[in-house]
Amino acid sequence: MQPIADYGLVGDTRTAALVSSDGSVDWLCVPRFDSAPIFGRLVGGPAAGRFRLGPAATPTVVARNYRHHTATLETTWITPGGKLTLTEAMVAEVGGRLLPATVLVRRLSAVGGSVDAVVEFDPRRGEQHREPRIRHRGQDLVCQWGALAISLSCDPGPAIEPGRPTHFTVTPDRPVTFVLTVAYREPLIHVQAAAAWALLVEDEGRWRDWTARVDQDLPFREEVIRSLLTLRLLTYSPSGAPVAAPTTSLPEQRGGVRNFDYRFAWPRDASIGIVAFLSVGMVEEARGFLWWLLHASRLQRPRLPVLLTLDGRQAPPERGLRDWPGYVGSVPVRVGNGAAQQHQLDGYGWILNAAWTLVQAGHPLYGETWRAMQGFADLVARRWSQPDAGIWEVRGDQVHHVHSKLMAWLALDRALRIAETHRLSTGRRQRWQAARRAIGIEVKNLGFDTSMGSYTRSYGSQELDAALLILPQIGIEERGSPRTRGTLDAIRKQLSAGGPLLYRYPPGRDGLPGTEGAFLPCSFWLVEALALDDRRREALELFADLLSRASPLGLYAEEMDPATGEYLGNYPQALTHAALVQAALALRDLPSVS
Repeated sequence: MQPIADYGLVGDTRTAALVSSDGSVDWLCVPRFDSAPIFGRLVGGPAAGRFRLGPAATPTVVARNYRHHTATLETTWITPGGKLTLTEAMVAEVGGRLLPATVLVRRLSAVGGSVDAVVEFDPRRGEQHREPRIRHRGQDLVCQWGALAISLSCDPGPAIEPGRPTHFTVTPDRPVTFVLTVAYREPLIHVQAAAAWALLVEDEGRWRDWTARVDQDLPFREEVIRSLLTLRLLTYSPSGAPVAAPTTSLPEQRGGVRNFDYRFAWPRDASIGIVAFLSVGMVEEARGFLWWLLHASRLQRPRLPVLLTLDGRQAPPERGLRDWPGYVGSVPVRVGNGAAQQHQLDGYGWILNAAWTLVQAGHPLYGETWRAMQGFADLVARRWSQPDAGIWEVRGDQVHHVHSKLMAWLALDRALRIAETHRLSTGRRQRWQAARRAIGIEVKNLGFDTSMGSYTRSYGSQELDAALLILPQIGIEERGSPRTRGTLDAIRKQLSAGGPLLYRYPPGRDGLPGTEGAFLPCSFWLVEALALDDRRREALELFADLLSRASPLGLYAEEMDPATGEYLGNYPQALTHAALVQAALALRDLPSVS
């Protein structure tokens, strides 16, 4: 199996494929991110299927890139016969036209001579790797599993038999285009190769128009744009729900058990991404997320669920898939997520901070949205003194996490700031103010260890928590204060994994066997914290180091092995990309940035 960083992301804002440098789609769930895969080789092994397209001979050189400011991926091989390029994308904009929701376009083109190529099309479905019922409609191959059907067409091309390699020749004068379409509980629509290619080109224009809205003078603009594109591709457009990652069970330790399903929407992570969008002036994404959250949380409000499905329902129970070998032997392969029922106080702070950021940008909250935010703030005012599971979803006893208390303070602070321009009763305002004041007193007395000169992971503990790097953003302590600076320095020293890398808490202290890698979002939080603490030279050096650790395509996973630099965890990870954008924005006023 290829390293995680080898994979490129191809998506349409409804689902996404991971494609390796040998042209193999090793992960694709349809019709949506959280559906069962039809190509699941990444964690299901060869029996779970794949869709490989590339040179028949072993290539000697591989070059890969996204077309400028688009979601179109290009992979180029140099073979004995000539240069072969695979250009591929999924069509994001299908509204208002008679098109299937999923259209994957893959085109091979040759330069310098004819190239022998091969296609391996082996779709499987679900936990049991079920083979499809196969039929032909003209030149198109149709594979069906009950209400789900996929169609593969090729122009010009060979007759393809699923499960067997098919060889053909690509000549310089005639590229070969493959088009995969998907239908679920609806008629299967076939799209001809020429029409599909035209759709891909149109989509590229829309992506370029979208990215052109990012400030031309923004430092690290190219890296920010790639991260914003990734965040947009990981947003489920029918509902506006951002998915944490398009994968399940990519391990946090090779061969370990920390393998979780991230194909859900975490309001906390999504809120961080929304602030990133708002910071570059993209308001529609924030409005869409708040609309989704408003409807998704309505049955449990004012309780904020830790995570939800893409259409706002309760996540299914967590379970392991039997006989799935996992990525490099990392089992179990899980679907569902057991953190769904936890109480996590910090999420309310992230949500209300995102809402306040929207208001700050000159966009008042709609009445129903403000009522929902008031309900969240009321719950925080009532429950802030209770222990919780914390941001890292440790599966053990709840404790008084200092980060959670800080975020509770932030929730009430941001709610009070919103109330300066929105209607609020005097009684509510006074309750929020009293609770904010009480949290501030308690967390400063119980959450700070004077011998360490730092805030700690939980009350009475001497362990640290990298989530406390958000301290300079909150306002409960002044930026540059001894307590703020002491906390940043202690985290850098005691949770260091080498260079800019950090563990999120002391390794192995989460109730699970084994250990995990360095948590990449925390490294970007450190950059932002240093910038806000006026330690900009340090921030720039760390940021440059982190950018050098991106995948060849500018993508990031959840974690990194400090010893090998290998990516770990689900990929690409929305939280990492959102943290990258916010770190870049914290550095944007630096005159020396290029």
